Amino acid sequence: MRQPSLVFIRWVAILGQVMALLVVDLALGYQLPVVPVSLIIGASAALNLYAALSHRGAVWLTEGVARAYLAFDLLQLTALLALTGGLNNPFTLLMLAPVVVSAATLSRRSTAVLSLLAVSAATALAIWHLPLPWAAPGLELPPVYLAGIWGSLVVAIVFIAAYVSSLALEARRMQAALSATQIALAREQQLSALGGLAAAAAHELGSPLGTIAVAAREMERELPPDLPADSPLREDVALLRSESQRCRGILAELARQPSQDFAHPFHRLPLSALVEAALQRQTHDGLEVTATRVTDPEDAPEPETAYSPETLRGLEALIQNAIQFARHRVELRTGWTAREASVEILDDGPGFEPTILGALGEPYVSARPAKARALGDNMGLGIFIAERLLAHSGARISFANRASGGAKVVIRWERDTLEAID
Repeated sequence: MRQPSLVFIRWVAILGQVMALLVVDLALGYQLPVVPVSLIIGASAALNLYAALSHRGAVWLTEGVARAYLAFDLLQLTALLALTGGLNNPFTLLMLAPVVVSAATLSRRSTAVLSLLAVSAATALAIWHLPLPWAAPGLELPPVYLAGIWGSLVVAIVFIAAYVSSLALEARRMQAALSATQIALAREQQLSALGGLAAAAAHELGSPLGTIAVAAREMERELPPDLPADSPLREDVALLRSESQRCRGILAELARQPSQDFAHPFHRLPLSALVEAALQRQTHDGLEVTATRVTDPEDAPEPETAYSPETLRGLEALIQNAIQFARHRVELRTGWTAREASVEILDDGPGFEPTILGALGEPYVSARPAKARALGDNMGLGIFIAERLLAHSGARISFANRASGGAKVVIRWERDTLEAID
């Protein structure tokens, strides 16, 4: 609940109570217990002043604090009504106000607590109250009528609390869904923009890389014939040529349109085979990389899915990240049950930076410690792109650090969703 809104509403209520006291006592001439009523109103004003000062600068109140303030307002109003006629007082209807405010802004638990308190207060007012200060001979409402007022007040409290609480809960759900949709759209726009940048980079870098490849071949031809085959110079020229060709292949992949994606002889294949296909496209010299299948205790068959380029490239990006930062070993575990399928990517590298674990998946957030990133330039886009690609298949990704050292990435699918990909 917003602190300024609650303080403002309570000041309005206090002002209304003061005006009602003045009108009834001075204008109408009824003899009210002015001193006790004034003290009760003054206590409410003092508490509201304390709330305004103690929470200065705060925008939101915690659930417990807001519930306590509304409970005090309800008890304060009950005390005023007890001194001024109880259920005979037409202002008894105001007991609904704290319950309605809670139903609109607080949880159902808080609303239930305040509703129970309001029903208890109404019952107490029906049992004990001072009479209204009627002019002689006065008016005494029959007990049956007072019981009807009590019953209608209780029904109104319960019905309005449930109705308003349901509407508020639905509104909050719709707002949460709208916010999630806006975030997803923003991320899709970022991914689309990155795709355009990748195509532009492939186009712009193609010519210089071609020039480098030509220069490398010329340098290789110009090497002295008697230069040994294991000469560092000959090895450097060969490396320069092979790396330039590799860069051109990567740029060609970036520039490729979805409709140009390579065909695969198998339209559908087991999940573990898709993981192995993603692993085959990686180079991991000097590392021990294993791919295993975790057997299902329920003896469910391994799920099959479409050979989706998006899913494949998402897996490739996460596997490549693990290989890049692993020291000695990377392990891929494919598991499934009757309801779920998962892929775990484990490495023995430096792990994820703890301070940014919660931000992984956002663009330009690098996943590894600074010392590990010193291995090469890192734009912090790999995990972002992988997460967006895998999200199209319904995957959920979690990131953690292993107790034994290294990083752990878990990709999970609902089995029905994974098998429905076409």
